[in-house]
Amino acid sequence: MPPVFAHGRLRLYLLKLLDESPRHGYEVIRLLEERFQGLYAPSAGTVYPRLAKLEAEGLVTHATEGGRKVYSLTDAGRAELAGRSGELADLELEIRESVSELAAEIRDDVRGAAGKLRNEMRAAASRTRTSAGAEKEEWAKATHEWQEQARRAREDAQQARRQAKEAHEKARHEVQRIAKQVQDQVQDHFARGDWPKGVREGLSELTSQLSVLARSGAPSSVKPEAPQADLADDDWPKDTPSTGDPTRDLERLLDRFRDDIRDAARDHGVTESQLSAARRHLSTASAHIVAALIQDK
Repeated sequence: MPPVFAHGRLRLYLLKLLDESPRHGYEVIRLLEERFQGLYAPSAGTVYPRLAKLEAEGLVTHATEGGRKVYSLTDAGRAELAGRSGELADLELEIRESVSELAAEIRDDVRGAAGKLRNEMRAAASRTRTSAGAEKEEWAKATHEWQEQARRAREDAQQARRQAKEAHEKARHEVQRIAKQVQDQVQDHFARGDWPKGVREGLSELTSQLSVLARSGAPSSVKPEAPQADLADDDWPKDTPSTGDPTRDLERLLDRFRDDIRDAARDHGVTESQLSAARRHLSTASAHIVAALIQDK
């Protein structure tokens, strides 16, 4: 699928979404992902700078609700959107056509596979009819082949179970190693008083290591051992649905965690006593996150 938005098109589509209703940044990201049926999901680093630029141009304004910025169109933003209605209609048509093309490709693949299967079945039926005179011999041969295949299948199943067990153990130890490495790194930064860098590098390293482990084919049933920790609400944030990819969901949660703290600091300021309290909370949160990621379930 080609890029969804050409130059300036995402800016136009953001105006359309805010014209429908005032929204906060993560709601905009979620709506884009839904409207493109999961084929396109912009990152926070893509959406938030554009919202800030629209606000600087006087096309968007924001209000703070519950510690988060809720964006809405200004009169100037509505005027620009009205003036570009034809361009917006073309953009929506392009999006629908792109999604339809992908769906058509999938249908063609399914039809091709079904056609190939039908041809193979017909060929098999033809061979059966032409070999009717040697039915007894063929039956004996087929029986022997079936028995041989059954034997090989049993051996393959036993080998697969052994390999799965070995992979399970290897992945469990790898997760424990990653968690210990990241925890030591974060604690080292906290001990030196460099807590912002410790949290930033710790979360970045944890996400990177888990992404590598996931791409390497670690089994989803791995249940690493870890000390118990009091965990936060598993549904936070409730307005960010699961994509089905745990690594990607974790990255989105970490982006949200960072943006919420940064917005609060910018909107309300930070005192020395608040900084000291934040350092303690971030240290505790880091330990809890690492524990949650290696905890037996």
